[in-house]
Amino acid sequence: MNASTENLPVVVIGTGPIGLAAAARLIERDLEPLVLEAGPAAASAVRDWSHVRLFSTWSEVVDPEAEKLLAPTGWVKPDGATYPSGGDWAELYLQPLADALGRRVRYNATVTGVSRAGRDRIVDADRDAQPFVVHLAGPGRREERIFARAVIDASGTWSTPSPAGGSGLAALGEKAASDRISYRVPDLKDPAVRARYAGKRIAVIGSGASAFTALAYLADLAKDEQGTHALWILRRGISGSTFGGGEADQLPARGALGLAAKAAVDGGYADAVTGFRTDAVERDTDGRLILVGEDGRRLDPVDEVIVLTGFRPDLTFVDELRLGLDERLQAPTALAPLIDPNQHSCGTVYPHGVNELSHPEKDVYLVGMKSYGRAPTFLAMTGYEQVRSVAAHLAGDQEAAERVELTLPETGVCGGAGLFDEPAATDETGGGCCAAPATLTIGAAPVPASSGGC
Repeated sequence: MNASTENLPVVVIGTGPIGLAAAARLIERDLEPLVLEAGPAAASAVRDWSHVRLFSTWSEVVDPEAEKLLAPTGWVKPDGATYPSGGDWAELYLQPLADALGRRVRYNATVTGVSRAGRDRIVDADRDAQPFVVHLAGPGRREERIFARAVIDASGTWSTPSPAGGSGLAALGEKAASDRISYRVPDLKDPAVRARYAGKRIAVIGSGASAFTALAYLADLAKDEQGTHALWILRRGISGSTFGGGEADQLPARGALGLAAKAAVDGGYADAVTGFRTDAVERDTDGRLILVGEDGRRLDPVDEVIVLTGFRPDLTFVDELRLGLDERLQAPTALAPLIDPNQHSCGTVYPHGVNELSHPEKDVYLVGMKSYGRAPTFLAMTGYEQVRSVAAHLAGDQEAAERVELTLPETGVCGGAGLFDEPAATDETGGGCCAAPATLTIGAAPVPASSGGC
């Protein structure tokens, strides 16, 4: 890296919890961040699910270095034992943190492309010595470009929900039926949203925490609005792990979600349809939707469909970078085996940092939920540890970058795939599932520490 490049900022994409924590960690290391946010305020994606309560407490979703940055502003940390909603998280922590960063944060700045200055992804010559060039669409779609010494992409996956189709593609007719399909947990406190679902028959597709939340919300609605009923559609069968760890989960609120979903089924507010992979969405003569399975099953008509089958990363604007991504999960190649739900029971995850997050393209990192690609089981504290390690590496402190201490709570589930809407892996280790939390140096033989949910 040449002298002129060293004077450039580190561009951080996204003002969610991990992007803002990355900025705080960079400042700690005397590196200058420039945080780019597509929305008009901090944590735009989190605000979209402001009505949903986290299953982690305040003590688990505030980054320690960010807390230090907030202290001089008079910020008062909420009670660490309580559970914030998405709205609480945005208003009481993320927006104040963005405000503390001041001019280091730019809003209404949509990143449309990232590359090496003067080098497309084909060119080798003198590549690592060139700064990154970041193209933006600003207010009024005004085009702009800025240069950076490094890029940390913390843009998440919220903007790209997975479709209903069991093949990973949209089911036939899914796009045409978009007026009756939602990909978000409904905010039933909103009168317009409540009216949309009240007294209706609603299909919920998915088997993770978001689906649990939707089922619980709809069960409460059914108690007040006669005729409201949910049809819970799972691509796998129901087993002992379907509803999560319950009382064995070390995140009690996460365990309670599964129990609430079970209560919705047991109470008759939802009927489960198992082993159903949606192939097509059709309309009947009344405009209601009929879901057709890959096995030819046709379900009774529903008024609305809520698709909660996970998310996937948007890689379009980083397409000119040389990323090393796993062919299945679209996660960094070295990280993917550690988080692959096809291989690990209990949603186990190992402590990881800059080595697992590195790519063939030097000094570019996908962090936070985006680093997990299509895998679930992400926790905010995992992302905070990621950016601590990345910032240390960019500052030249490799010893600190490779020293990761991470304790994650157990799910209490054996053979469960968490939010992953696929058949769960089995525990073939012969020992206990969800091993005790561990501390290790990155690059050492992995020692499992448990995780689950996001």
